[in-house]
Amino acid sequence: MSEQLPPSIFNDVLGPVMRGPSSSHSAASVRIGRLARDLAGGWVDEVLIEFDPNGSLATTHDSQGSDIGLFAGLLGWYADDPRLPKSQELAAESGVKSKIVVRDIGAKHPNTYRLTVTNDKLSASHTLEADSLGGGMIVVNKIDDCPVRIFGDHRVTLMQTATGELKVHCGQDFLDEEEAQTGNVSWVRRLERVLPVPSPTEMKLPFFGTTEMTELADPATRKLSDWAIEYESARSGWSESEVLDAMRRISKIMRGSLNAGLAGTQWDDRVLSVQSRGYADALQKAKLLDGGMVNQMVLYVTAMMEAKSAMEVIVAAPTAGSCGTFPGTCFAAIDALKLDEEESLRAMLGGGLIGVFVAIRSSFAAEVGGCQAETGAGAAMAAASLVEMMGGNAAQSLSAASLALQNVLGLVCDPVANRVEAPCLGRNVAGASNAFVCANMSLAGYDALIPFDEVLDAHRSISESMPRELRCTALGGLSVTPTSKAIEAKLCGSGGCDACG
Repeated sequence: MSEQLPPSIFNDVLGPVMRGPSSSHSAASVRIGRLARDLAGGWVDEVLIEFDPNGSLATTHDSQGSDIGLFAGLLGWYADDPRLPKSQELAAESGVKSKIVVRDIGAKHPNTYRLTVTNDKLSASHTLEADSLGGGMIVVNKIDDCPVRIFGDHRVTLMQTATGELKVHCGQDFLDEEEAQTGNVSWVRRLERVLPVPSPTEMKLPFFGTTEMTELADPATRKLSDWAIEYESARSGWSESEVLDAMRRISKIMRGSLNAGLAGTQWDDRVLSVQSRGYADALQKAKLLDGGMVNQMVLYVTAMMEAKSAMEVIVAAPTAGSCGTFPGTCFAAIDALKLDEEESLRAMLGGGLIGVFVAIRSSFAAEVGGCQAETGAGAAMAAASLVEMMGGNAAQSLSAASLALQNVLGLVCDPVANRVEAPCLGRNVAGASNAFVCANMSLAGYDALIPFDEVLDAHRSISESMPRELRCTALGGLSVTPTSKAIEAKLCGSGGCDACG
């Protein structure tokens, strides 16, 4: 198994398809829960869930959806299941006994989950330790104290020998029963694949960054989407038409989220009331400053974020907390420019490749790098796509992405009331505006000066030096203002939940 799974546009960047406030909480935890269920033999009678006090999950697992995601996964559901908000309650009704504990588990990552699952019928209990890497991506690091590297991109057969050695077989198919039982084996478990794009047995990627990519050909002579399709074809083993079909499916889901938001959403447990209707009304009555396409972007981004907050089906792009910036910006431009479908799909794939570069060289997890990671990545992706929509080449797309990310370096993640709504909405809208102006600057010939790979290196370095309190822990910034704490207490009723203390 590889030490690091190469990013995929549809696994890491434009996905998962999900419900919930946070992809690194509500979507990644579903995948971890599903693997834990498989580890228990297909059913869980009892689960102990542990979070480290020094990580992000200790203060955010309840309010940002880790708990509902975990129980949905333990029940065998997917991240877009409509029952997701009631998963913990329904798990208890199904007989699942659970306990959630915050204690020192020696976690090295801010998003570490440790689950001990028990199946009474099999008289079996196993422990799984996994990290949520951002955008719904995961890695399982330990099973029963044995180190492993399982990413969910393959079916996996686990075999423990009588001496305690854990053998792991990763592949498209499980080992058959005879192979699995060869030798002195204590137990065998089969874990299903949880990622949409499987990893080919043999994978040779054409490049791992913009420097390597642009050495292959002059970026002024190509579109960024040309390279995006080449990369994803190598990563997935799909043909160009299959990659475009996958982008088409994702685009339709995104458009459905937008339409749901524009129609108006309702959800009791939220900080903000519906904002998009008021903006649409003011825009129609010419009460707003003339922002042209930007005003449509503001409306669309707001609608996308409201759909997310109302537990509608969304696409994390690249995360749920930044699910408005990229699709809202792109769809506003697509509608205004009246682009045909293939132009639109290819431009969005180009933006997806920018997200791949972020995942390779840095991170778009707010728990790792604050909001510069989430809406910063979304803005860079959108800027690159906008350039291609206007006929720009790959060099101009990369320049726009570089400018957009430079503009938000150091941006913190400090959610009001420990919910993924504010200032997330404003930062998604600002990300759209950032993308728009950077696309125009690049198209006009502005010099970004710093190559995108180097900006990503600075992005990673800033993330590493950013205080924990400002990386989606709700322990600093706007999160701890009196108004934020008052809203949090009101949403939590008596104020006795994990989020409020």
